[in-house]
Amino acid sequence: MEPCRQVPVAFTINGRAVSLEVAADETALHVIRDRLLLKGTKEGCGIGECGACTIVVDGKAVNACLMLAAQLQGRNIMTVEGLIEKHELSVLQKAFLEDHAVQCGFCTPGMLMSSCALLKDKPRPDKGDIVDAISGNLCRCTGYQQVVGAIQDAARRLFGEKA
Repeated sequence: MEPCRQVPVAFTINGRAVSLEVAADETALHVIRDRLLLKGTKEGCGIGECGACTIVVDGKAVNACLMLAAQLQGRNIMTVEGLIEKHELSVLQKAFLEDHAVQCGFCTPGMLMSSCALLKDKPRPDKGDIVDAISGNLCRCTGYQQVVGAIQDAARRLFGEKA
């Protein structure tokens, strides 16, 4: 079996320009975790069912396990590591922590990224919008109520509203 062809890609990830060569069959998840060493993006199922690998690509939530690394070309990518603001947790991360939306933590990065994409697209989401946005993220620990509450709380905080 001959090795897979290498493809040059250049993209921005968490505000940093990256240029590298990737195998034509290499996934974005592999590049992010194993080559760029951004370990927050998790591999759960590897088939796009669990959402643990969710990243934000040009403002949209995407399963990194289903995206080829070559498709990153020219795109703006954000991983959970990119949520940090001036060395502090983002409003969304703080809400997840304070509202007990984190249990074991395995699904949390994907939930945060789906939530981040939602809040950028729809800053004042209703409960149905939130449920729809995180419907591709599976969690075995929280029961989702704390997650929905944390996203609602983050949306309020971002608008300076009180709970």
